[in-house]
Order: sequence, then C-alpha cells, then structure tokens
Amino acid sequence: MSIEKKKALGRGLSALLNDSDNTHTHRSNVSEVPSTNSLGSVNEIKISEIEVNPFQPRTEFDSQALSELADSIKLQGLIQPITVRRLNANSYQLISGERRLRASKLAGLVQIPAYIRLANDQQMLEMALIENIQRENLNAIEVALSFQRMIDECNLKQEELGERVSKNRSTVTNYLRLLRLPPAIQASIRDGAITMGHAKTLITIEDPTKQIFIHQHIIQQGLSVRKTEEMVRDMQNSPAKKEGKQPEPMPFQIQRIQDQLASKFSTRVRLKYGSEGKGTIEIPFLSEDDLSRILEMLD
Repeated sequence: MSIEKKKALGRGLSALLNDSDNTHTHRSNVSEVPSTNSLGSVNEIKISEIEVNPFQPRTEFDSQALSELADSIKLQGLIQPITVRRLNANSYQLISGERRLRASKLAGLVQIPAYIRLANDQQMLEMALIENIQRENLNAIEVALSFQRMIDECNLKQEELGERVSKNRSTVTNYLRLLRLPPAIQASIRDGAITMGHAKTLITIEDPTKQIFIHQHIIQQGLSVRKTEEMVRDMQNSPAKKEGKQPEPMPFQIQRIQDQLASKFSTRVRLKYGSEGKGTIEIPFLSEDDLSRILEMLD
C-alpha cells in the first residue's frame, strides 16, 4: 500500500482523532517494511488478537447490513481501517470500527488493516463515542445515551460536547431531553415507531401521563408530527388549563399509583381520591379494539 493511499484512507479518521503528528508519512526506503507494528500507521494485524471495545455505545447491528458489508469486503477488501490500542505485543483492544470488524469476521478474513494508538480508558471512550456518533447510523436514543456518557464519564459540559461532535448546544440538549421521557416512549423512538419530531413535541409536555396518552394516539392513529402538535396545543389550551382556581395537589403516593397505572395500560389514567380514602379510577379508551385490549389486561 502506497503512502498516498494510506493518507487517503486515514485522512478523515486522523483529523477526527488528531493523530496526524503520530502518523508515519515518510520512509527513507519505500520497500522497507517495519519489523513491528508502528503506532499511527496502518498495519495488518490478526483478528484473533483484537478484543472488543467495552465502551462501544452501539447496541444493535443490522444482520443484513453486516452480511452485505461482508460480501463487499470479500470482493474489495476492507477499505477503511479500524482503530485499536495496543495492550501488549500480540494483543489489541478495539477503539472504533466494530461493524467493520464483525463484517470482516463474516467475510473470513484472518488479518485486518488497523491504526494503532496509545489511549487511556477515558480517551478510548471519547474516541469511540465520537467515531460512532459521527460515522454510524445510530438511532436517536443511542445518540442521546452516547451524549450522556460523554458528559458523565468524560466530564464535558454541553457546550464542550457540542464542539466535540460538531453540533450546536440546542441539538445536544434536545437529544439529552429524550432520556427524560417514559421508557415506553423511548422504546418507540429506538424502534422507529415515532420520529424525532414526535419526540420533540412530547418533550414539551411536563406530565408523563399526558405524554403517554398522546404517545398512544400517535401509535394507534398514525398521527403526523403536525397533528401531534395540534393535539398537544389543544390539551394545553383546554378550559381546565385556563381556570383560575387550581385543584389541590394530589398526594405523592396517589400520584405514583396513577403514573404506574398509566404506564401499565399505555393510556392516560385518572385517579380520584377522596379525603376518606374512597375514590374512582377512570381509564379512557379510544376504540372498541382499545377497550378489548384494556379488558384483556384487567383479566
């Protein structure tokens, strides 16, 4: 592999990882082959000597996409090297490129081109997170979790994080706010059942039970983002919202029970609690099918 080709392959990742000073860009003899793997250069190393990155933020890999990449690697070879750190003479740990590593294994490769770096655990985590956020098709929840890990484990502020990943502060904030949504809604975002636009609208609602109620309408009625925004506005501008006299705050334990019921039935639940311990539970349904679903859960 020529020096020029190495530069072409490594330009993007080198710029990202700021390792241009460590890259060997000159040899006194072109035919000379280094006796040991050189830090910063592209080297062929055995796949069996590579450990998986424990800081990998990506949790799901599409099997069909991996198979297609493996077929491409069989025909063309691996174009973009992975990045590893050396643990000892014959052992390496993956920093970035797990998808490429998995596909290379499927393709039956014994060796793989790799950049070799020195990095401590915090540097490894930051490099792995940045590489994945910039290069992989992560879902919004995976991106949000990656952002949160960079803040928590790399001691970054939101402004610093934005600079690292080339995103403005408001974008970072919107992703982080997804993690405040109820788990059922986060799962829908992760699975692609609702879009980031739907999620941004749901974030504007403070009450988790109302978030779940709107979320259920989105799923069952296939609401667009615009229709969802209209529904949220109608809810926030309802007469009950405008009344001057506010209801007495619900006791914490009763509020907790109401939230648990709303999560269980995936719909808004209203629990009326009297001073003598008596009350009622109201569970609205959207259709006959929705009623059947709730009745089955009650059985």
